[in-house]
Amino acid sequence: MSDFFAKLEAAVQRNDSLLCVGLDPTPAQIPPRYRTEAASDADAIVAWNRAIIEQTADLVCVYKPNIAFYEALGAAGMDALRATLAAIPENIPVILDAKRGDIGSTTDAYAKACFEELGVDAVTLSPYLGSDSIQSFARYPGKGLFVLCHTSNPSAGEFQELEIADWRSLDREPNQPLYIHVARTAVTWSPNVALVVGATFPEAVARVRAVAPQRWFLIPGVGAQGGDLEATLTAGLRSDGLGAIVNASRGIANAVDHRQAAQAMRDAINAVRRKHRTASAALDAGEINESLRALVLELAELGAVRFGNFTLASGVQSPIYVDLRLLVSRPALLAKAADAYAALLADAPCDRIAGVPYAALPIGTAVAIAADKPLIYPRKEVKEHGLGKLIEGKWQPGERVAIIEDLITSGGSTIKTAETLRDAGLIVEHAIVLIDREQGGVHNLAKAGIVAHAVLTLTQILDILVNAGRLDAAKRQEVIDFLGKGK
Repeated sequence: MSDFFAKLEAAVQRNDSLLCVGLDPTPAQIPPRYRTEAASDADAIVAWNRAIIEQTADLVCVYKPNIAFYEALGAAGMDALRATLAAIPENIPVILDAKRGDIGSTTDAYAKACFEELGVDAVTLSPYLGSDSIQSFARYPGKGLFVLCHTSNPSAGEFQELEIADWRSLDREPNQPLYIHVARTAVTWSPNVALVVGATFPEAVARVRAVAPQRWFLIPGVGAQGGDLEATLTAGLRSDGLGAIVNASRGIANAVDHRQAAQAMRDAINAVRRKHRTASAALDAGEINESLRALVLELAELGAVRFGNFTLASGVQSPIYVDLRLLVSRPALLAKAADAYAALLADAPCDRIAGVPYAALPIGTAVAIAADKPLIYPRKEVKEHGLGKLIEGKWQPGERVAIIEDLITSGGSTIKTAETLRDAGLIVEHAIVLIDREQGGVHNLAKAGIVAHAVLTLTQILDILVNAGRLDAAKRQEVIDFLGKGK
């Protein structure tokens, strides 16, 4: 059996296309020219499909017949489906849109019908019954499994957007929509799981991309359903310009010139891809990799980076608010952040790390585990009982300590922590933060003899959010202007 994803990516590269053409024929819509010499509706449908395939085979990356339209015609319809599949070039993969979802011997039979009887490369699946519903399909290692996540229909939100809190999950967070739980869970079922996310909900596409940064998406809803192509692709594409298959059915099948319609759609998709790659290249120039993009999108989803009108402790009005204390409520995201901190420790040689109380203490603990570095931390107040320690943890004067902080604004709390550690005979030369707000803190730390290492700057975060369709350019500029005034 061929590997669906390898076959897909080969077709994407060969045809420079992310276009999926849906082959969803109904007798009522068969163009008169395909009824000529056709003995039946099924024969006319085969002629119609063959014409679409012949005219678009060098413009698409995948075809997607919906099995319902063929089943509705009985045995003749299934023969028409087989004839359609036979007409598709071997080097172009096929997704069977079947939305199967069952368990046990029933799903075994469904999987055999799709992958052995019909021989398709991938299938759409419903996750409602949990992992049991895809196990039979996952036993075919070369096949793609497109799990419904957030669909494009108007009533999708009746269930998919219900906000739930599952006490059994590691996240233990309220207010997470069901479709996000589906995305997070489904990708653990098989490396061949991809996700169906509708173009009529670009915000949902962005949120799913944040929790599934590398998976392929099948995106229906562009065209007749009114999905915004640019907003959806901006939200759904990976930084490499791949990862999203855009389905078009009626707009191409019902066009007088199938090739012209397909080429126009492919060109529109590629125009967005070029813009996306340009923006991603600019981010790459700033050494932002895919894992950091995903980290930023998850921080925004968590509410750790918010936009609006906020009063800071200083009384200043700010268009942005960053609250990294929320990281403790999502352990998996805290672990990702800790890994990013740990990567920077290579440039900050130290014997121990020190967390700044209080916001950075849980972060410091996570970094200590990720980097296998001993953690200490100064107290905000001197203990008047027990050993009366000012610095908790085991340490010796003369040891080098790198400070762990959540973010830098002016750098005042980091400098105060450094002074406490230095007064105790420890050497402090480096500080590592998740976010540099670019408001003078790095300069202030340098004057105090401390080199600052930031996982991300606030500008980089803004650019990632704009590139992902999570922030508009006007709001980005408002924040940039605010940062400039604060420097």
